[in-house]
Amino acid sequence: MVKKLYENDFFYILKEESTIPWVKIFTQKPYKELSDCDECTREAILKAMVLVEQEMLSYYQPEKINIALFGNYVPHVHIHVMARFKEDSHFPESMWGIKQREASLDLPDFETFAHLLKQKLDARA
Repeated sequence: MVKKLYENDFFYILKEESTIPWVKIFTQKPYKELSDCDECTREAILKAMVLVEQEMLSYYQPEKINIALFGNYVPHVHIHVMARFKEDSHFPESMWGIKQREASLDLPDFETFAHLLKQKLDARA
């Protein structure tokens, strides 16, 4: 079972197993499309997305943040937020694209990032 990094009435955040810092923000209710969400949920997940982006930028100092909202395989609204680095295995391709190289990134600890993120989300609640 995947451990939730954060949870409130509107959304929860999971870590994606990857070589890069990558989280997914899911709505609590299984909405199929972003436009299906009630206004409070939509506002909450979009604010969380921006906060995750800001924290990743500050903590990891990546080359770029990638944000994706697909839901083709899992038809439940969720937002992928990924810190990308020139040296990661897929850059500049998407993480679903063609692998460009073998990579071994030396990044700050994810658990510390998750703790800092939870503190920011709690402070905003």
